[in-house]
Amino acid sequence: MRLLLMRHGQTYGNVAGALDTAQPGLELTDLGQAQARAAARALADRGVQHVVVSTRVRTHQTAAPTADSQALAPVELPGIHEISAGDFEMATDEESVRGYLRTVRSWVTGELDLRMPGGETGHEFLERYDADVEVATSGGHDTVLLVSHGAAIRTWVASRVADAMGRPEAVQPLHNTSLITVEGHPRTGWRLLDWHADPVGGAFLEDESAPDPTGEPTSDPSLS
Repeated sequence: MRLLLMRHGQTYGNVAGALDTAQPGLELTDLGQAQARAAARALADRGVQHVVVSTRVRTHQTAAPTADSQALAPVELPGIHEISAGDFEMATDEESVRGYLRTVRSWVTGELDLRMPGGETGHEFLERYDADVEVATSGGHDTVLLVSHGAAIRTWVASRVADAMGRPEAVQPLHNTSLITVEGHPRTGWRLLDWHADPVGGAFLEDESAPDPTGEPTSDPSLS
């Protein structure tokens, strides 16, 4: 089966450069809404049979055009939300952003015991995300769209998809409505089919001026 992992559209938190990870989270901007509509058009021929979203409002808003166009009802799952920023929640300063990304980088490189200050460990994150990926893919559908979050998608893919981090795209930002496509099953493993770092509806929908910290790559050696 195929699992399409799509990041949500642009939010007001992304524009502000805020580490917005708590419930319910900020809504989509006008550009984010346009990205969501364009994503629906881009996904029209992908054979999506099931749509799942996180508990954050931005994933619901992003998934809605795709779900509506294909007469699907998105299912909310509790464990595919963004990596909790803990003590860094809603911070915009460079030190906090680097602290968040440094922890995520550590998880991506295998240091899963490390805890986000005031938040979760890498093990705890993967446990909740894995559980919901299994739920999302247990219905016998050939293609599932999972609308989630930048740092969460990057970390799960790095940890669970064979050879994913060897791709050149892995060191690029995951822009809003970017799409990573994997094939496999939770019990047998996953392989990467495609890593589309730009908005799936078209690169012209990217806002290069937005700080967007949770979409940033963790490949910067200075984060070590």
